[in-house]
Amino acid sequence: MTSRQLVPRAGGHHASPARAVAVSSAFGTFGELLQGALPDDGPDFLVTLPIARWATATFAYTSADSGVEVVPASKTKARRVAEAVLARYGGGGGSLRLDGSLPEGKGLASSSADLVATARAVASAVGVDLPPGVIEDVLRRIEPTDGVMYPEVVAFRHRDVALLDRLGGLPPMTIVGIDEGGTVDTVAFNRIPKNFTAAERDEYARLLDDVRTAVRAGDAAAIGRVATRSAHLNQRLCRKRTLSAMTELSAEVGGVGVVTAHSGSTIGLLLPHDVPGFRSRLAEAINRCGQLAHRERVLCYQTLASS
Repeated sequence: MTSRQLVPRAGGHHASPARAVAVSSAFGTFGELLQGALPDDGPDFLVTLPIARWATATFAYTSADSGVEVVPASKTKARRVAEAVLARYGGGGGSLRLDGSLPEGKGLASSSADLVATARAVASAVGVDLPPGVIEDVLRRIEPTDGVMYPEVVAFRHRDVALLDRLGGLPPMTIVGIDEGGTVDTVAFNRIPKNFTAAERDEYARLLDDVRTAVRAGDAAAIGRVATRSAHLNQRLCRKRTLSAMTELSAEVGGVGVVTAHSGSTIGLLLPHDVPGFRSRLAEAINRCGQLAHRERVLCYQTLASS
């Protein structure tokens, strides 16, 4: 979602510099439905799990300025994205502010959402459309990125920042889970050699075929099976201490499986909205996750339908 407002600047006898303010957003993800690598030394890939939480970027553009100021100042990658978009479309500068409810370092695509929202806001402020492929090109020069520039579930080559396949929308589900604590540097994690075996790569290819079919059919149970298998396969790379307990809990409350942040600290169960007694099952899942998490915070997110 993007909005743009032209703001005239008072001037004397000279033409006023062009100014505009634009606001844009990008959704986050709850980890990934699937993450692995394809056979025959094929690329690493992930399958996104969009959630109804967003990063928001507000960009105030001034054509006469140079450089970009960003708040918070720590968002240096977002500043680089803003500068790259401005350089692509004629220069200028301005001020960028980032807001949102996605925690950092937890595997919820907070950085990717910041960067995509920034690219969209800057482009809108200078009056150009920025299709997903162009956003990929901008972000590819900065860091590995989730596929949150697309409005639906996608299979995405996150290291290469390139689309693999568009899968479609998810059936309505609530993700109930926990944060096991700590943070993970996604960029550093992506530099670690994964050393997938040929058998693992073959299995990831089969799982990708399965989740492609499941998402297009709206089959929540099949989506959950893929997510659960991927979570267990990822244990040697980014271990979740509660994976077994969460897998059991999902079955007990009528969930279709578990999902993890493959390079983060979060884990959750997938509870479809059409399960009989959804509200009571949801309450039980939240309560049980609270017991399991001890002092860690219980998480509750809605899957996001494609727009």
